[in-house]
Amino acid sequence: MVEKTPVVLMSTSMGDIRIELDAVNAPITTKNFLDYASAGHYDGLIFHRVIRGFMIQGGGMDAQMNEKKNKGPIKNEAANGLKNKVGSVAMARTNVVDSATSQFFINVKDNDFLNHKSTASAEYGYAVFGQVIGGMDIVHSIESVKTGRKGGYDDVPVAAVVINSVKLEA
Repeated sequence: MVEKTPVVLMSTSMGDIRIELDAVNAPITTKNFLDYASAGHYDGLIFHRVIRGFMIQGGGMDAQMNEKKNKGPIKNEAANGLKNKVGSVAMARTNVVDSATSQFFINVKDNDFLNHKSTASAEYGYAVFGQVIGGMDIVHSIESVKTGRKGGYDDVPVAAVVINSVKLEA
């Protein structure tokens, strides 16, 4: 069983970010994230999508923009009442509601349009499962890096911002 408020330390090439996970309101997503973290999945991956004034996204690509193999998708917990506000951590997904795997993003502003509004596919929202509790200065530093196009993707940091590790704090 996952403890109610596990905290992870995300060590990046630009500094450390502490994230408190919400296992009560987002149990499936929290377990999924911790499973990927404990398996070392995030180690060496990058923040591959950085949009100033919106969010920073990582957890799926290496520095060459190759996607790392994932487990199957999980149920979207966007209806859990948690909001996409500054410093919240949410699951990235495709247009398919239940398509999130390992990729996550950290909101750098309140992104209300990403919140759950209804069960309609276009209004389902993005599942928040954590909150940055230390290192928002690092998040904002990552948000401010120069970006460009790489491997068919836009908004990729010109100099890779590497996730060294994601570890559960004792």
